[in-house]
Amino acid sequence: MPLVYGRSLGSSLPGLRRPGARVLCCCFSASPPFAASRHLVGNRLAAPRTSSWRGYADTRLNLPALDHKWRRRWEEMRNAADPATGQGESKYILPMFPYPSGTLHLGHVRVYAIADVVARFHTLLGHNVLLPMGWDAFGLPAENAAIERGINPADWTKSNIARMKEQLDLMNGSWDWSREIATCDPSFYKHTQKIFLLLHEKGLAYQAEAEVNYDPIDKTVLANEQVDVNGCSWRSGAKVEKRKLKQWFLRISDFRQSLLDDLDTLEKDDAWPERVLAMQKNWLGKSSGALVKFPVIAFDQDVGAAIEVFTTRPDTLFGVQYLALASTHPIVVELAKKDPELQAFLDTLPGLPPDSKVGYLLPHVRAVNPLAYHEETPEATKKAVPVYVAPYVLGDYGEGAVMGVPGHDLRDHAFWKHHRYDEPVRIVLAASEDESTTALPLEPFVEHGFMTKHSGPFHGKSSVDVAKTLVALLEAANLAKTVEKWRLRDWLISRQRYWGTPIPIVHCESCGGVPVPDDQLPVSLPRVDGHWAEKKAGNPLESLEEWKQTTCPKCGGPAHRDTDTMDTFVDSSWYYMRFIDPHNAHAPFSPQAEASLPVDIYIGGIEHAILHLLYARFIYKFLMTSRLASQQGEESTTTHEPFKRLITQGMVHGKTYSDPQSGCFLKPDEVDLSNLASPKVSATGETANVSFEKMSKSKYNGVDPTESILQHGADAIRAHMLFQAPVPDILNWDSEKITGVTRWLSRVHELVLKVNSAAQDTSFDSVQRYLEEASRRLDHSPADPATVALWDADTTTWRDVQTTITSVTASYHRVYSLNTVVSDLMSLTNTIVANGAAHAGLQWEAVSALIRMLAPIAPAFAEECWSLLYPASSSIFTDASFPSVDGTLPMLQPRKQNCAVQINGKLRFVADIPAPPSGLKGDELRDWIVGEVLETEEGKAKLLAGAVDVRGAKKTLVIREGKLVNFVL
Repeated sequence: MPLVYGRSLGSSLPGLRRPGARVLCCCFSASPPFAASRHLVGNRLAAPRTSSWRGYADTRLNLPALDHKWRRRWEEMRNAADPATGQGESKYILPMFPYPSGTLHLGHVRVYAIADVVARFHTLLGHNVLLPMGWDAFGLPAENAAIERGINPADWTKSNIARMKEQLDLMNGSWDWSREIATCDPSFYKHTQKIFLLLHEKGLAYQAEAEVNYDPIDKTVLANEQVDVNGCSWRSGAKVEKRKLKQWFLRISDFRQSLLDDLDTLEKDDAWPERVLAMQKNWLGKSSGALVKFPVIAFDQDVGAAIEVFTTRPDTLFGVQYLALASTHPIVVELAKKDPELQAFLDTLPGLPPDSKVGYLLPHVRAVNPLAYHEETPEATKKAVPVYVAPYVLGDYGEGAVMGVPGHDLRDHAFWKHHRYDEPVRIVLAASEDESTTALPLEPFVEHGFMTKHSGPFHGKSSVDVAKTLVALLEAANLAKTVEKWRLRDWLISRQRYWGTPIPIVHCESCGGVPVPDDQLPVSLPRVDGHWAEKKAGNPLESLEEWKQTTCPKCGGPAHRDTDTMDTFVDSSWYYMRFIDPHNAHAPFSPQAEASLPVDIYIGGIEHAILHLLYARFIYKFLMTSRLASQQGEESTTTHEPFKRLITQGMVHGKTYSDPQSGCFLKPDEVDLSNLASPKVSATGETANVSFEKMSKSKYNGVDPTESILQHGADAIRAHMLFQAPVPDILNWDSEKITGVTRWLSRVHELVLKVNSAAQDTSFDSVQRYLEEASRRLDHSPADPATVALWDADTTTWRDVQTTITSVTASYHRVYSLNTVVSDLMSLTNTIVANGAAHAGLQWEAVSALIRMLAPIAPAFAEECWSLLYPASSSIFTDASFPSVDGTLPMLQPRKQNCAVQINGKLRFVADIPAPPSGLKGDELRDWIVGEVLETEEGKAKLLAGAVDVRGAKKTLVIREGKLVNFVL
């Protein structure tokens, strides 16, 4: 068998062999038509031997027709397939599932194309690949659409799923639809409720009253992350209100240390992007520092004895010039009851950006630096400092209080200059011991360094060492203690809305909150069609008494259901686990199915780098140590991470036209594109500005992927999308460039037809054996031009095949450089075409390897080409393997090479000379290269005759192993 398959074709398809006659593709149009006369050769339909290869350049490939043909074939094969699990290594490849908005956009196409390419590559490697698809179907958009349209969100969502599924199928994907899930399906959210009750059982789900962000438009609670920098809802845009409500939380804080520590595992071998790891670390926000007490001086105010401040920089204590409190600090809340001006100030804060420099100076309240009690402390530090209320201080981090150090913190500096512009800034740290490199007064010095003269007895000492000394000093006086603080807060999951997973808790006056028994799950959402028909906002569950009123599972007395539903992040925190066992009615997944976890490659947008991934990591860690897991009693040192490898793809931007006069975006009918190189504003004739922007309706730059697929074919769209940019980069979508990809695919198709039409050489059984014999023939008759020409064509072609296999394989594995796969295969295509004199059998094998390397990117096109090369094969993805190098590269060194010839650094000509013998270096290599260059006709004419004679050169430089020679005269 030829050495081009990872697994033998002959073993799976008896009688299948490399054919020698031509087979015509059924999905193209040609003029004139090909001859209709055909006969069987072996197992294949072939044209007569007398037919010549003609008219291939006129053959127009119909890629959309190939899509239709092979999607139908794949469906037939799926229906007839043996459901038994394959024997290869398992690979779980998963793109982040979509929200069913009803329409796919190019961002969807990009992520799902990448996922399918990676999955098909691993299939060709012989792996047992799992590539499921489902729907993140709960959420506010569906509820808002239901209110707007007067229909039930379940009906709207179901119809959207049907439309998007049709669109996804047009992409030539290999999704396993038998595992399809939708988070709004009771068979799914039954298990979301089970997971919630598992958390509740372990004390990890609890109810507490808390100040929440309330969206008055959507009438629901928002997490902090869902409020933008202007204090507005990320979804409705409404100004968010602060309200006190009893809410459900998940105690993610219990897992914070493992969530932080296990990032080290995800960092190994670049498994997760560095940027994502940094974002996760910052969100967890572990800080080691000191809790410092500032005694309070207050006139006629009950504010307590001291204000506690958490700081990570105790070395800057000498530079404290004020304290700032959060609006929710207990002192502020208490004082606001008696101070109408303070209350009026607090009322303005929701409308201010978090970085606002406004502040309210608390009257009759001052704080004392705890270092004031040390006799050697400078007088400036001993002075009492003012206390402000400031919006930049967060109430849920540290103690809701910060010490203002204008000399050594940018934010504090800006605040101080806004309120105390004329007062000096105290600098207590410098970059050097002698203070010669102290920062300019206009800029704070924020690094560690050396203490200045304003630090009293610590002048000149290292700030790092002084920090430890100061904390110890204050600890002895009971004015400080070493502590750890985290930015991460417990996960608020309550949402006051209908379209989400109901919380499976019943509230009883006697028993309190009681879990719904397992045999009563799921707690299903009732249909409330009348509510939607009237286009009412708010949560209908709160007023639906027949659903709300129930009996207590514990005592049998009257009770009521919890009317909150869960944040949709709860659904997406575990959906990838459901895919491994989607039809299990009793548990989210079985211990046996658990072997498919974790996900090997997870693909999605960088916008999910914090919340979704953090919550998924938390829930996975919990479930893998729960009774659901096969090894629930395992040691706590085991690392549980849901996604071994994370791939983040960039956004897709659309071509955008704007008026150079007004800057307004132009609609498609407002642009004259008769000359694509110079688009004009139709109304004025001026040249329009062209840019690539994030796609949006307001910029009129959206692209319908379905329309593009139907016009160009899914394979062309996939290849173009991958070719235009590396996976993590922004992709500037330009439909006009798709023709370049379609031309290349047409050339590949012509190659397939050409090699298939060549007469069969029955003696050709392996490339390696053929090349070994050809090498011996060349040794016996080195001067025979025909033998040399054939050898050059053969080795050039097969050398490029081998190097391309290595490069493409690495790019497929890396994923981020899939664009180079397309460019490498284009280059290989050019090599095969340019070396048409190569042996027909070797060309056939080269084209076979090219098609298999192309198959993950252009599956329908590759199937068509493969069916021409192997008519007895049912599919390239079931009968073929990804090509691997065959060890022939050492014998394929080029017989000749180009040598750029320069005189005084200027190129004069390029000589075609023999490749230098291996082992030549230094002067020997230089003399050999010069000798060969001077033997060429151009060398003699341009380097030895006339005014130039390089034999008298002052210096001769040979670079890049003889690929460049420079004569310095």
